[in-house]
Amino acid sequence: MRIVPARDGGLCRIRLAGGELSAAQARVIAEASSEFGSGFIDATNRANLQVRGVREDLQDALVSRLIEAGLGPETAASDDLRNVMLSPLAGLDPHALLDTVPLAAELTRQMQRDVRLQALSPKFSVLLDGGEQLAMLDHPHDVWLSAVSNHEMAFGLGGCPPTRSADRPALATVSPSQVPALIGAILHAFLDLASPEHTRMRDLLTACSIDDFLGNVQGRLDFALTTGRERNEWRRLPSDARLRFGTQAQGTQAAVCVGAQIPLGRLDAATLTSLAGLAQRLRLTPWQSVMLLDVPPEEASNVLAQLAALGLATRHDAPIARLVACTGSQGCAKGLADTKADARQLARLIPFAADVHLSGCSRSCAAAHRVETTLLAVAPGHYDLYRHAADDTHEGFGTLIAHHLTIEQAAGWLARSTPDA
Repeated sequence: MRIVPARDGGLCRIRLAGGELSAAQARVIAEASSEFGSGFIDATNRANLQVRGVREDLQDALVSRLIEAGLGPETAASDDLRNVMLSPLAGLDPHALLDTVPLAAELTRQMQRDVRLQALSPKFSVLLDGGEQLAMLDHPHDVWLSAVSNHEMAFGLGGCPPTRSADRPALATVSPSQVPALIGAILHAFLDLASPEHTRMRDLLTACSIDDFLGNVQGRLDFALTTGRERNEWRRLPSDARLRFGTQAQGTQAAVCVGAQIPLGRLDAATLTSLAGLAQRLRLTPWQSVMLLDVPPEEASNVLAQLAALGLATRHDAPIARLVACTGSQGCAKGLADTKADARQLARLIPFAADVHLSGCSRSCAAAHRVETTLLAVAPGHYDLYRHAADDTHEGFGTLIAHHLTIEQAAGWLARSTPDA
């Protein structure tokens, strides 16, 4: 497992299979964060956790503790080959077309055992979408696969599943049983064709045409990729991010799952321990929230009340639930402002729901997906304001609207421009 330096100490990234961890594993992470780090844990937009402030002389002890809890990779060198994102309700959503959990487990094992794939960027990622009603569909991945039916998956490269007519269509389809071979062929084709500066699929596709790349992939397979007009016209049904809040049905089981937003993606050890006391299984989400699984229906209201008492947002229209902020200057040397403190101030100033992303620098680490409004730090407590138009499909922060705003000025601008205000 890798520990990278940060302003507040070492940062240990814990990759979770499908975002899931047991209550016992959550307790281990909480205890380890206090014993070896600062006692703070971040939820990430890849549905993982990060232990912050790890002391340099205690890094090996922390990693050993996490591996003993079953949170490590198959081999030390394969940790970065576990970037496979699922829906928070994978295997649980009664409306899903396909249960992606077994497929993700098979794919992750295959990738970890392929030594050559260790040359991939640690950020190289795969999306497996089973057609759940709750799924992060606008987070670009190097490879994405999305269920068209229970026996067919569409796929694409360097982007997202198409949900609108103007979106780039799927390239082809395969059966679920063919996915491991397809992913293996895609990853090896990438390594064969990419130059050193091509660390992600989108980089390679600026120098290599889609047709040439797919031709290379097809030559590695013993089955034909299915293409044609029908696949070009396919669009994935939209997801509803509000379903990560409150109580949701959990398949056909006599149980429900209960979700709430972790304020700005930051937990302390005591809060994580308390969450572990509310359910035996937890799932992190790409929205930096948490869902508690296998909750008896009669206990759901009480669990929601306890989540609220812990400071988590249990409603989608809570101001803090609509704000995203990176680590900021308190934990990152590149951060130009204390984004988390500024976001908390902004939540107090706007008693209405508005999607806002506060980024301490241009890297946009906290939000890989498109957010309507971004405040990009330019100095402590000051931000440039960017906005995406409703029909804007471009990546990045959007159009620059205003320079060097204070948080109070940004709140005033939002109050004048947000319909919910």
